Amino acid sequence: MTRLARVQTPDGVRVVRIDGDRFIPIDDPYAAFAAGKEIVDAGGPVQGPLGAPCVPTVVVGIAQNGPDHASPVQAWLKSPRTVTGPDQAVTLRRDAGTTVAEAEVAVVIGRDTTGLTAENAHEYVLGVTAVNDLSSPDRSVLDPRNFESKSGEGYTPLGPWIDTAMGLDDDVALSLLVDGEPVCETSAGRYPMSPRACLAYVAGWTTLGPGDVIMMGAPFSASPIRAGVTVEVVVGDLRLRTPTR
Repeated sequence: MTRLARVQTPDGVRVVRIDGDRFIPIDDPYAAFAAGKEIVDAGGPVQGPLGAPCVPTVVVGIAQNGPDHASPVQAWLKSPRTVTGPDQAVTLRRDAGTTVAEAEVAVVIGRDTTGLTAENAHEYVLGVTAVNDLSSPDRSVLDPRNFESKSGEGYTPLGPWIDTAMGLDDDVALSLLVDGEPVCETSAGRYPMSPRACLAYVAGWTTLGPGDVIMMGAPFSASPIRAGVTVEVVVGDLRLRTPTR
């Protein structure tokens, strides 16, 4: 079981596993993960567009985890209402200065994080997905807490699926493409603070739960964009496409 997604079907949203080009409905993967059980199929193949692969109650961004940052790990909160799925167009704000796309690894929590440490963090993680942490950095001059710079409608494209086989220590390729052209190419190995350290920091201050998302920061993987381009975030085998307008 490696690829989990959410599909909008005529009968509503279904949680599925991806089997080649088929979407197979499954029982609650978070309940299975918490119980240490295998995920069970729950019906025949369905069809429909992919949505965001999870519905987080909390979205955490990691600060001080990009180039030229030597500070201890820090975190901030982003509204989960900014989450959108793959291939969904995002309208960039025209009143907030430059828009920047940030290609990041996103960790999806699988169960209550009480007891999480850097050493055992993998025991609490359902998997990894890709995120485009769209930002309006010009607003940070007036709002250092990141509320205005991170709160645009649809400013957290997520997906297209959760890769449950990707590990926290994997040095996966991390790329940002604009209209098909690579503008940033790096890897998860260039994070100054490891995903394990970031997870332990966050869990040490607040309890996260199933479906919550921690964005790990942009290690040389951010670039200004303009309205009308299509942005792609590539994390290993994950490719998240976001048209803008």
